[in-house]
Amino acid sequence: MLSKRHFLATIFAAGLAMTAGIAAAHDKLNVVTTTGMIGDAVKQVGGDLVEVRTLMGPGVDPHAYRQTRSDIVAMANADLVLWHGLYLEAQMEEFLGELAGQTSVVAVAEKLPRNLLIGHDDYDDKFDPHVWMNLNLWALVVANVRDALIVQQPAHEEDFRANADAHLRDLQGLAGYASNVLGSVPPESRVLLTAHDAFNYFGSAYGFEVMGIQGISTESEAGLQRISELVDMLVERNIRAVFVESSVSDRNIRALIEGAAAEGHTVEIGGELFSDAMGEAGTYEGTYLGMIDHNVTTISRALGGEAPERGMAEMLN
Repeated sequence: MLSKRHFLATIFAAGLAMTAGIAAAHDKLNVVTTTGMIGDAVKQVGGDLVEVRTLMGPGVDPHAYRQTRSDIVAMANADLVLWHGLYLEAQMEEFLGELAGQTSVVAVAEKLPRNLLIGHDDYDDKFDPHVWMNLNLWALVVANVRDALIVQQPAHEEDFRANADAHLRDLQGLAGYASNVLGSVPPESRVLLTAHDAFNYFGSAYGFEVMGIQGISTESEAGLQRISELVDMLVERNIRAVFVESSVSDRNIRALIEGAAAEGHTVEIGGELFSDAMGEAGTYEGTYLGMIDHNVTTISRALGGEAPERGMAEMLN
């Protein structure tokens, strides 16, 4: 049986043989990203100067994702591989570390200042990776993506900086919208209960109490005691809306609703939120701006705030 390192070297060599003639055909930077959020940042900053392949599509849970053989070939042949870090791609970290010896690999969220990060529930030496839920933190990640592209193609630095500046202005505009519509939610209703703890940065940014049935990683289990405690909280605090996530099973959320109903308390699903993955490719929700616009608008409307039905850009489905 091949060792992992031998296997990687074999795939790397095979990939080079398959694409040796392709690289000369165009000068676009070939970038592979793990998550859709990073892929979108590369498209926004790189524009027509890059070709992007994202490994994890809509509805895919990055906490549990393992690279496939085709993923390995794609990454081995990339000019640049961008991954999130902060233990988000927990099952891929060892492989990505080995890959760094073969090609350019950058963890774009690992460079964030530690004083801006939230500690991990389960690991003392790690942090909550869901920084894209805070637009200001994500702006720093976009800047890291920009810098990584500049290192690879310094001749296009001016283009990358101009594109990044334009995207950062869009993020700033969305941040203003988010503050306004989420600020319209009555203070007593600012409780966000979801399948797992993906929204702590959101809660910190906008003054919401955030509760997840599971921990920061979807790999953690939610026990009956946790479900029972949350049912009691829903009843005692008269909370009437909870949220499902596009990349996490709704089984535990359904159990909460049924448990509250058994206590005579009606709880509805306030909507589906995008947590660890964006929406379908080719849709507004399949962009980072659309993903966050959807979440902000859905949360505000479900919890008694005022927000336009189709969001900031009037583009939500």
